[in-house]
Amino acid sequence: MASTMIALLQRVTRAEVRVGERILGSIERGIAALVGVRRADDMGDADRLIERVLGYRIFPDAAGRMNLDLGSVGGALLLVPQFTLAADTAHGMRPGFSTAAAPEQARTLFDYLVQRASERHRAVASGEFGAHMQLSLINDGPVTFWLET
Repeated sequence: MASTMIALLQRVTRAEVRVGERILGSIERGIAALVGVRRADDMGDADRLIERVLGYRIFPDAAGRMNLDLGSVGGALLLVPQFTLAADTAHGMRPGFSTAAAPEQARTLFDYLVQRASERHRAVASGEFGAHMQLSLINDGPVTFWLET
């Protein structure tokens, strides 16, 4: 199976992730990225994914064309682990999770992804791996993209 680490990017005017009443991460203009990890993924996939997330040109330039990346607009990044993105939905009426990474592997890769993002970008927030989180956001556009490595 090919490695296919996943990020569902949403261009936002603001986003926040909570566990109960505790705010884990909050951003203003930027990208909220839901992250799914599959069994075959490794640190190389995480490096490639964060490169794509930070470099993906989804913000409008002066002409209104999506031509600017996160750094160009001074935006923030909110990374949220989402196990269900790695589901196999090809058959039946219930998702299967045989392609999703085991929790230990997924946690390691998500934590690595957050670390690498923080090294490369000034404003990075994140959710909590394994927690039952509530995500609220205002999608700007709406603009949403599915990225894989």
